[in-house]
Amino acid sequence: MPITEILSKNARLYGAEICLTEINLDLQDSHNVIWKEYELIENNPAGEYRREMTWRVFDEKANRFANLLLKRGIKKGEKVAILMMNCLEWLPIYFGILKAGALAVPMNFRYTAEEIKYCLELSETSALVFGPEFIGRIEAIYDQIPQVGTLFFAGENRPTFAENYDRLTANCSSEAPAVELREGDDAAIYFSSGTTGFPKAILHTHESLLSACYTEYHHHGQTREDNFLCIPPLYHTGAKMHWFGSFLAGSRAVILRGIKPEWILKTVSEERITIVWLLVPWAQDILDAIDRGDVRLEDYQLSQWRLMHIGAQPVPPSLIRRWKKYFPHHQYDTNYGLSESIGPGCVHLGVENIHKVGAIGVPGYNWEVKVTDEGGSPVTQGQVGELAVKGPGVMKCYFNDREATAAVLKDGWLFTGDMARMDEDGFIYLVDRKKDVIISGGENIYPVQIEDFLRAHKAIKDVAVIGLPDKRQGEIAAAIIELKPGCTCTDQEIEAFCASMPRYKRPKKVIFDTVPRNPTGKIEKPKLRERFGAASLVAAQNEIR
Repeated sequence: MPITEILSKNARLYGAEICLTEINLDLQDSHNVIWKEYELIENNPAGEYRREMTWRVFDEKANRFANLLLKRGIKKGEKVAILMMNCLEWLPIYFGILKAGALAVPMNFRYTAEEIKYCLELSETSALVFGPEFIGRIEAIYDQIPQVGTLFFAGENRPTFAENYDRLTANCSSEAPAVELREGDDAAIYFSSGTTGFPKAILHTHESLLSACYTEYHHHGQTREDNFLCIPPLYHTGAKMHWFGSFLAGSRAVILRGIKPEWILKTVSEERITIVWLLVPWAQDILDAIDRGDVRLEDYQLSQWRLMHIGAQPVPPSLIRRWKKYFPHHQYDTNYGLSESIGPGCVHLGVENIHKVGAIGVPGYNWEVKVTDEGGSPVTQGQVGELAVKGPGVMKCYFNDREATAAVLKDGWLFTGDMARMDEDGFIYLVDRKKDVIISGGENIYPVQIEDFLRAHKAIKDVAVIGLPDKRQGEIAAAIIELKPGCTCTDQEIEAFCASMPRYKRPKKVIFDTVPRNPTGKIEKPKLRERFGAASLVAAQNEIR
């Protein structure tokens, strides 16, 4: 069945029940402003707002948008892009596109105007829905994207070059459109994060979206009593595919617009959240806020919170030890995945395997995994090789890019570009990105190992290790270290801290600076290489002269 059938089923069975809540704790406007569809929280002088939606309204809104697209001539197989911040409208728009038989094309809200133009052209998008935050960027390019025949604006103060999404959908039928959908139909195009280059368009079918529902549901056992807190951007597979487990179970979810530790804990407390998916920096921020006394756990009702899980990047074991100190009753899971494997879950630790913290885990539900050599054959247990995964969530292809597709899809296996090893119990440990491996004096150095070691330092908030040019060794390992607020540290202290590491792995250069991460929490190492690598190359060349 297509994934849209789950929404239709939930609307039939639980129509009057709340399914989605949007919380915006940064909405500090006065009570004199009338916010359409917003419900003021009574006796709240801070001006905090929340919105809610039932399963029936969710389904009806999706149907209305689907019927609008069909009325506008959007045919089955055409692409409709979404450029919006997380909000209550996001998911009904996404499912409306799917119900019309079109392909949803979620877009990164951090894209520049030129990147938006590039992705619209790459995906051959016919229509775009965008929010008020993007008026300037779309205005800069709308006359350069003639293939995007329709621009829908979702919000107040509509720009003249776009049509009003709210008004138009209100006049469309709320009945499901008569579009035949199958599991094998194309459903969505996601864009790679771009941490290793310009984004590629990743094509998925209804079958792969549906597989994410069952994988997540099997891993974390969502029930109708659960309430999932969604914080990461919905344009990415990570947040949405974790929500898919709750979607399949017919349980509630809350979209929180903000990542401040006090906002997360306040929302968990007041909305009775049971499942939270975090990125490593957010978990660190919560722990640091507790350590500093900025938040007090006794001020919140957290006993119902049963599961905290993390994905999108390697997780330092020291972080989980700290977490369990403050939240000893929590189940914990690590999830590994790529947009090419429909997000999280192709490898996961499992809540029963917390003794293996540090590993990304074992093959996920309905997934196969192998660690391979350059020829694609499995390596000896314990050896480092490239991680390959196989399952129903593997992408169909990189859209309109046969060469890139052939490079990573081989006999149904997706070669991830991540270097890993498997221990004697079958648990996979992520070593590093294939392209991030540093070759120094003929030795392979895996930055993640050094990063995990350094994060145990009490003054370090975040760290990234990259290779910098060196005239003698070819490359050296450089550690970019971001300190915790109020903490100080010196190169000499870091050198002393690393004394127990093998000499060849120790950072040869320490740089105190911020560590840039993209919205999914991945370190943006190309930016760091560009910022620090060029200066290092010039210095090396000057030494040669």
